[in-house]
Amino acid sequence: METKLTLKLDKNTIDQAKIYAKRNNLSLSKMVEKYFKSLTEEKTSKKNSKLVDELSGIISLNKEIDNKDEKLSYLLEKYK
Repeated sequence: METKLTLKLDKNTIDQAKIYAKRNNLSLSKMVEKYFKSLTEEKTSKKNSKLVDELSGIISLNKEIDNKDEKLSYLLEKYK
């Protein structure tokens, strides 16, 4: 069910939002709705984005390498 909402905002903010909406083929209403949804999504579920899910497990790191020593060696060589 859609409900009407009236907002009072700075004119410059509205003008910039209209430009953004037009560039992205959105109405201001849809843009505000998406923003409110993003604010109110349940953050505790720790949902990964689809991309993160697809990439998970692709890289496997060698557990025997001490990354701190590798980084230090790299930095010392870089800044000789």
